[in-house]
Amino acid sequence: MYGPGMAEIYELLHESRGKDYRAEAATVAGLVRARNPQAASLLDVACGTGAHLRHFADLFDKVEGLELSDAMLTMARTAVPAAVLHGGDMRDLSLGRSYDAITCMFGSIAYLRDTAELTATLRSFAEHLAPGGVVAVDPWWFLETSLERHVSGDTVTVGRRTMTRVSYTEREGHTSHMVVHYVVAEPDSGVRHFAEKHALTLFTRAEYEEAFTRAGLRVTFVEGIQSGRGLFLAGRAEGGPR
Repeated sequence: MYGPGMAEIYELLHESRGKDYRAEAATVAGLVRARNPQAASLLDVACGTGAHLRHFADLFDKVEGLELSDAMLTMARTAVPAAVLHGGDMRDLSLGRSYDAITCMFGSIAYLRDTAELTATLRSFAEHLAPGGVVAVDPWWFLETSLERHVSGDTVTVGRRTMTRVSYTEREGHTSHMVVHYVVAEPDSGVRHFAEKHALTLFTRAEYEEAFTRAGLRVTFVEGIQSGRGLFLAGRAEGGPR
C-alpha cells in the first residue's frame, strides 16, 4: 500500500514518465460506451490519487472511487472533489449500490494474492453492476509475459522539484516482488529518500479469464492498449449475479 511520500508525487512522476491518464480514461470510456451507450455512473476501484478518476468525472455523470491507502484517498479527495470516495479494500467491496461501469486500473488487480481472491473480487464487481453494466480491468503483466530481474529508472523535473525513481523487480513463482526507491529534491526542503516494496501476483491470461467466468461474467480481452498489458472487458453472463 502506498504511503504519504509516494502519494504526494505519484501522479506527477508517472505523467512525467509518459503515462497519459486522460487518454487511458477516454479509451476505457469509449470501450464501455461501445457496450453500453447509456452508461452514466462509474466506480473506480483502487482509484489511488484520483489520476484516472478526475478524467472519468468529465466523461460520466456520476463517479465514485474506492481506495485502501489513506494517503492516496486524501489526494483523491482534493483531485476529484465532486466524486464520492470510499475507503476500503476491493476484497471487501460492499457499497449497497450499482454502477454502469466498474474499473480497476494500472495493474491494481494484481495485489490480490491468488485466484480465489481474484474470483471473489470479480464476483463482487459483478454484484455491483447495473443491468447492461461493464467491468474494465487493466491487468498487471501476465506470468507468460513478465520479465525476470527487471530494472528501470527515470529522473524527471517538474517545476522546482526533481524526482528519481529506480526499481528492481524479481520474479518468484507467480509473484513479482518490486522494490522501488525514490529520491525527491526541492529547494525549500532539500533531498529526501524513501523506498517501497510491492508484491504483485502474476496471473496467467487463462487464470484471469477463468476467474471472470467463475464470477458470472462474460469476458473479452483487448490487446495492445494500457502500455501493452491489454484490458479485460466483461459484462454479466446469462444467469450471472443480479
